[in-house]
Amino acid sequence: MSAARKTWESSAVRSVRFRKTLVVTSAALCAGMVLSACGESGKSSDEGKGKSEGNVTVATAKGDLEVPRKPARVAALDNTSFATLKAFGVKPVAVPKALLPNEGFEDWKNDSSIKDVGTHREPKFEVLNASEPTLIIGGYRFTDHHDKLSKIAKTVDVAPSDEAKGGYVNALKTQTEALGKIFAEEKKAAEIVAALDKAEQAAVAATKGEKVFLGVASAGKVDNGASRISRLTQPLSLKNVLGAEGQESTSVHDNSGLAPETIAKLNPDWMIVLDRDAAVGGEEGAKVVAAKKIVEDMEAWDKTTFRQKNQVIYLSNDFYLTEGIQAYTLPFYQGATAFTAAS
Repeated sequence: MSAARKTWESSAVRSVRFRKTLVVTSAALCAGMVLSACGESGKSSDEGKGKSEGNVTVATAKGDLEVPRKPARVAALDNTSFATLKAFGVKPVAVPKALLPNEGFEDWKNDSSIKDVGTHREPKFEVLNASEPTLIIGGYRFTDHHDKLSKIAKTVDVAPSDEAKGGYVNALKTQTEALGKIFAEEKKAAEIVAALDKAEQAAVAATKGEKVFLGVASAGKVDNGASRISRLTQPLSLKNVLGAEGQESTSVHDNSGLAPETIAKLNPDWMIVLDRDAAVGGEEGAKVVAAKKIVEDMEAWDKTTFRQKNQVIYLSNDFYLTEGIQAYTLPFYQGATAFTAAS
């Protein structure tokens, strides 16, 4: 075994430990209509909610905003922030429990003092208001409802965005630094960012322009996932055989009608797969088929390079519900290990 391979295998092991420690998850919540009582809450003082430690100004999607430093009561709505908040030792007063991953956040799910504010499709604003947050971590799937959330409590949007300077992955770093500033955890934030930087740089060095297909496995088939997970390949030296053109959004619910034979004809060197159903289950109770089984059983792909050389990278089962900085650190390490071993 080469020294390089030993190094990256060691890095991969450390990454898995890192991931277990920081536990990745992501859940999301969108807003609907805010009850009139919520509007009144936004005008009240923080009396009875606990005291923060002064204020701090952070850059947000809405411009610079002054927010409480080490806020006493936090409602965590942006799923990309969950693992980082947990790494900081933050216990929220409210989260969307139905959207938490199956593993890693059992303590949040089972703690009755952490209120369940529903899902992004059926938000419970009265519950959010009753939890009396000092600060709401909004953004991402909550972006369109920022103003309504702000009527309940001070709401900060530091979520990553594809439109951010440097792209989504760079925005993950900015988000982590902002949260570190808010919760007086700058050192821990720097460590989390450094881990992503190291993994990203390793993946960049390991990729040499290989052709890759980005897939989303759901309902027993694999469709084009470029609109959602091309964020992973943007910093790397890889060529996507299918882009996101024609895909209306970053949704993974689209059914483009992509035929397996089309992928076989494009013959990518590698495949990277997001398993949506592993995270949230099948549509309307349909039987869930693991992404690995779908890929390995697809006869049309028998002669493709990625199948013959077993060059398929499966993202973690909870990736669809996480998408935060820790969620990207692991696949960069996976990629660095896999591409180095294949070279």
